[in-house]
Amino acid sequence: MIAYKPLSERTPDTQYQDILRRILATGRRIHPIHGRLHSAPEGDAIMILGVQMRFDMRNGFPLQPIRDNTKSFPGALGELIGFLHGARTLETLKEYGCPAVFWEKWVTKEKCDIFGLPEHDLGDGSYGAAWTHFPQPDGTPFNQIEHVIKQIKERPYLRTHIISPWIPFYTLQHSELKRKVVVAPCHGWIHVVAFPETKELSLHHFQRSGDMPVGVVLNMVEYAALGMLIAREIGYTFVEYVHTISDAHMYESQMDENITTVLNARREHFTLEDYNPHPRMIIPTPV
Repeated sequence: MIAYKPLSERTPDTQYQDILRRILATGRRIHPIHGRLHSAPEGDAIMILGVQMRFDMRNGFPLQPIRDNTKSFPGALGELIGFLHGARTLETLKEYGCPAVFWEKWVTKEKCDIFGLPEHDLGDGSYGAAWTHFPQPDGTPFNQIEHVIKQIKERPYLRTHIISPWIPFYTLQHSELKRKVVVAPCHGWIHVVAFPETKELSLHHFQRSGDMPVGVVLNMVEYAALGMLIAREIGYTFVEYVHTISDAHMYESQMDENITTVLNARREHFTLEDYNPHPRMIIPTPV
């Protein structure tokens, strides 16, 4: 449930675009795993550490217009719903409406073999598995989604309405520990805050690693939608969505305006900074 403002009363929101500009202007160049595995310069990236966007849901759903997301929007919802139901294979995700293209490159036989997983299996440490089958000490699965929602209904005033996708012994890896997930969860840390006095709800989503031009846009869809679903179930109004990203980055291959020769350069590639001239004067020039 959201009490949207009339369209004429909503204000433009540039938070997402501002972060893209900040990464381009101040980001630190890194050489992540993609580049290291394939020795490909296009796998390099630039990143900044720690960014946050805050959305007043009355101002509209935070679907970014930076590119056409008409087709990917329902796909993102399908992925979210699949994870909420514990989906961990490509086939099961597709049943819930998640496009195969979201995951098929990550769950090939070759990549699954690396982690000792069957082909098309995201792994024991993947989103759906962690959210709905978190391993308890006695070996039985714990469904975080069901229990957190039940807690919100019974004790909305608590500050512990938290869901985590991270199972350390499945997501960490070193010489003595084998990872059991094709992609260590990049997003999915959720803190729901309920305000029983006003019957309002806010959702804070934390993201470990964010591919800003591609993945983050769809992650915003998923977790804003989750806030709507939870609010609807408990009869509250969803008022604010907060999205925090720890490692916010862009890959070299995502930057169309790379300068490789002097002939590629354009004036917009130059930035004038720390220039404090005398006030403008009219100086005559003989012709």
